[in-house]
Amino acid sequence: MQSLLNHRIISHHQSVTLNAMLNKQEWYTASSLSAVYAVRMLGLFMILPVFALYTETLANATPVLIGIAIGIYGLTQAVFQIPLGLLSDKIGRKPVIVGGLLLFALGSVIAASTNNIWIIIIGRATQGMGAIAAATMALAADLTREQNRAKVMSVIGITIGMSFMLAMIIGPLINEWLGISGVFWITAGLAVTGVFLILFIVPTPKYQIKHRDAGINSGFLSLTLKNKLLWRMNISVFILHIIMTANFSVLPLIFQDTLGLDGADHWKIYLPVFASSFLFSVPLIVIAEKYQKIRSLFLIAIFTIIIAQFGMAFGRIDTITLILAFLSFFIGFNFLEAVQPSLVAKYADVNTKGTAMGVFSTMQFIGIFIGGLAGGIVQSYYGYTGVFLLGAGMAWFWLFVAITLPKPNFYQSRIIEIDKKMLDDCDSLELAISQITGVKEVSVSPDEGVVYLKADNKELDEEALLAFSKS
Repeated sequence: MQSLLNHRIISHHQSVTLNAMLNKQEWYTASSLSAVYAVRMLGLFMILPVFALYTETLANATPVLIGIAIGIYGLTQAVFQIPLGLLSDKIGRKPVIVGGLLLFALGSVIAASTNNIWIIIIGRATQGMGAIAAATMALAADLTREQNRAKVMSVIGITIGMSFMLAMIIGPLINEWLGISGVFWITAGLAVTGVFLILFIVPTPKYQIKHRDAGINSGFLSLTLKNKLLWRMNISVFILHIIMTANFSVLPLIFQDTLGLDGADHWKIYLPVFASSFLFSVPLIVIAEKYQKIRSLFLIAIFTIIIAQFGMAFGRIDTITLILAFLSFFIGFNFLEAVQPSLVAKYADVNTKGTAMGVFSTMQFIGIFIGGLAGGIVQSYYGYTGVFLLGAGMAWFWLFVAITLPKPNFYQSRIIEIDKKMLDDCDSLELAISQITGVKEVSVSPDEGVVYLKADNKELDEEALLAFSKS
């Protein structure tokens, strides 16, 4: 989910820095942009755990239209994310971000002002048109030094994950107090708060450039789309979010109708499940990176998703079985949300990391839309069980796609600022750095004045590499 939780726990493993400390502006950038993301994510996902409960109370609502309303923002996010990211390179980051937040607020007001499902769908689609993720990450890159960029992205990513979990817990409570329109009105208020943060709190960069590691570069788009390994990762995030969104098209109904829990009490399930899944998944994430077990644990997590889907399909009438299956799903989900961006970075060319992440996120949003649509359609014909069996079938296909992924190289990504005098002959500079022991990939970016590279830390000649860095 941006993934949703892109760069969350393990981002710091993807870049070794020459300076381990964030300066005052970088901390301020990380905290202020995290606040922007938090208010947006809270507004976006508070609706997820409650909207399915309104099938019988919204005018013209059907399970299919409820599913479309849940997922439609993903479609417009997918359509606008890359174009708005590229637009931010031309007209500036802040104008695009502010415009996106205002669109998000407008969509929230549209949805809050009606009881008609069709108008709510229009509102949700408008929310998604405010696709600011790429522009926001580019702004973060503009405001941070190259060697500390991954740390700032990691702080933002952790905030995204925590905001999603918080939204799932407080959404049912706000819905109980203020109703569905109240949830949308609060969402609009949060978006306006984000505008205030961007205009008056988030620093304005002195200059902006295209960052290969944190932004979408149209020049590398073709190369990214030809990478078969990246396409397998795109399919992975696509299927994961189909399953997640389809599940939430029926889970609130199951908690209400099968377990007899009022909507306001659903937090009693979400809170312990999310907290427990986090505690289980974090050690797995650490093991995956530290002990280079990411591929095997990746496959095990997919299999866990399969088991969880069968558990919810056939054990949902038993409270304990349902909760255990739900917990298993989120253990797998949290782990996969964290490691998939890491795998994208490992499989991507040194030049294409930012562009690859942009395509990856686009496929995630398309998956959210398809998941909402498919969940509504399948529920209409095959009920709750059919939705979970759909998830199980999709996960089996996903396992088939993923099982042939090669073990990735655990090279460290580095960004080195180069003295401008060395940039006069980029080809010679690139050749010289490529010959340093331990350097596996290298690319010079003269516009940024930096060199991107991947290196094997066990072999790397640090002194030789530091000789090229700007003093």
